[in-house]
Amino acid sequence: MYEPSHFKVEDREQLHAVIRQHPLAMLVTAGEGGLIANPVPFVLHADEGGNGVLRAHLARPNAQWKAIAAGAETLVIFTGVERYVTPAWYATKQEHGKVVPTWNYVTVQVRGPARAIEDPAWLQAQLDSLTRQQEASRAEPWSVADAPAPFIAAQARGIVGIEVQIASILGKFKLSQNRREDDKIGVLNGLSADPESESQAMAALVKQHGFNGTA
Repeated sequence: MYEPSHFKVEDREQLHAVIRQHPLAMLVTAGEGGLIANPVPFVLHADEGGNGVLRAHLARPNAQWKAIAAGAETLVIFTGVERYVTPAWYATKQEHGKVVPTWNYVTVQVRGPARAIEDPAWLQAQLDSLTRQQEASRAEPWSVADAPAPFIAAQARGIVGIEVQIASILGKFKLSQNRREDDKIGVLNGLSADPESESQAMAALVKQHGFNGTA
């Protein structure tokens, strides 16, 4: 991934936070059959396997798990908050007009060896873990145990587990850090004026990270 110094993030806790907040990632593999990409929700187990591991599952008819079992190179791409930035927000537009549109975004990329897992106990633990992660914020969280056990067992037979050992993790927070202070203020004000939740989230990130030149 192209990482200019303005936008490069190496703090592990910040990168893990993006993974936890945006668990639906693009699972990309490159094997004998070529490139395969699928959106898959992941669970991060940060304290396992040295650098941590990512766990997920695929539908059994999805051929990507067979590519992984055959040793395909694996990349997992997490995309956080993203927003278009119009040059109309820049103070420098009024001075000389030499400005162009851009995009602010947060992304994390994980690489590492992956394996396919068919063990029923592992799959049950993965389903429980993913469900707890996604239901935690609900007043009355749904649990896998709420469904009949024979039904869950039948569903589990239709999936294959995926585990990615984190060998490397890269982060890029592009939040207007490379702009002049008055341009950053313009971006912050422009985003803040938009009531959409994504714009408000991006405004908070620009305010938090964009003004000290680093994330």
